[in-house]
Amino acid sequence: MESFSQSYKDAGVDVTAGYKAVELMKKHIARTKTDGVLSGIGGFGGLFAPNFSGMRRPVLVSGTDGVGTKLKLAFLMDKHDTVGIDCVAMCVNDVVCCGAAPLFFLDYIAVGKNEPERVAQIVSGVAEGCVQAGCALVGGETAEMPGFYPPDEYDLAGFSVGMVDYDRMIDGSAVEPGDVLIGIRSSGVHSNGFSLVRKVFQIDEKTINTRYDELSCTLGEALLEPTKIYVKTMLSVIGQCNVHAISHITGGGFYENIPRMLQEGTRAVIEKARVPVLPIFDLIAQVGKIPERDMYNTFNMGIGMLFAVSAADTDKALAAVQAAGENAYIVGEIRQGEKGVELW
Repeated sequence: MESFSQSYKDAGVDVTAGYKAVELMKKHIARTKTDGVLSGIGGFGGLFAPNFSGMRRPVLVSGTDGVGTKLKLAFLMDKHDTVGIDCVAMCVNDVVCCGAAPLFFLDYIAVGKNEPERVAQIVSGVAEGCVQAGCALVGGETAEMPGFYPPDEYDLAGFSVGMVDYDRMIDGSAVEPGDVLIGIRSSGVHSNGFSLVRKVFQIDEKTINTRYDELSCTLGEALLEPTKIYVKTMLSVIGQCNVHAISHITGGGFYENIPRMLQEGTRAVIEKARVPVLPIFDLIAQVGKIPERDMYNTFNMGIGMLFAVSAADTDKALAAVQAAGENAYIVGEIRQGEKGVELW
C-alpha cells in the first residue's frame, strides 16, 4: 500500500510531495557520484568507502554551515538554483583549509511547504556545488514544517567530510616570518554579512531590481552570485607547493579569519592597496556609510581564500592558481610579532 496520511496532510504536511521531490532531484544527485559511493538516496544513511591507498595515517576532516540570510534574496527573486552552491562552498572551503579533499556532502532543507519543483531546484544547486568540489552528494533530509516557516520560505544547511594524510595536514604550524600571503579572488559577497547588506540597501522586491553604475547587473543578481568553491584550485596548489597555512575569508572578514591560520609569534600584514576590492563592496560602504575597518571585519572584500607559502614558492603558487582558472594576488606577508592581522 502506498504511503499516504490524509490527517497529516490536513495538518500541513504532504508526504507525497516529499516523494515527488526525491524523484525530481535524483538526476541532479547522479551528477555527483564518485568512486566511493556505495548507496543511492532513500536509505537511512549514506554509504561511502574512502580510498586509503597512498596514505599512512588517514584523517577525516568535517565542516558544517548554512547559507544564512542570503536566502531572503532567493525568496524575493524566486531563484533557488544557486543557494545550494553557497551551502556546499561554506563547508568544503573550510575543509580544504586543512589540506583535505572533500569526500561527500549531505544537506538539510527545512521548508514551510514542500513544493517539489522548488526543492529540486535547491538540490540542483547543491549538486552543482558538489561537482565543483569533486565530492559526492550521498544523502540529505527535507523537513516540511508548517507553522514554523512561512509557506514560501525555507532554511538550508549541510555538512561535508573530507580526508587528508596526517603527515600532509595543514595547521599553520609551518608559518614563519617572511612567508608570502597570496589571495584568490572572490565572486562577490559570498554568503556572509547579509544581515548588514539587507539593512544597507533596505532589501525588498523593489530594491533588488535597482541598477547601479558600479554594477553590470541588478543589485539582486550581484548579491545572489554564488560563493566561489576553491577546493580544486587549492588542492592543485598544495600538490605543487609547500603551503604553510590557509584561511577561508568568511564572516568576520580579515580580522577574524586570518588569525585562525597563524601561530603565536606570527603576524599577518596585509597591504590594502593590493587587495582587489570588488565594486559591490565599494557600493556597500558608500550607500551604508560603513567605516573601512568594519568592511574588512565583515566581508571578504574581494579575497575569498588566503594562503601562506615561502617566498621561494611564490611564483609556483601564483602559476598554480592561474592554471586552475582563478585570479591570484600577493597581498601581504608574515612578520614576527603578536598573533593577529595588520592592514595598512
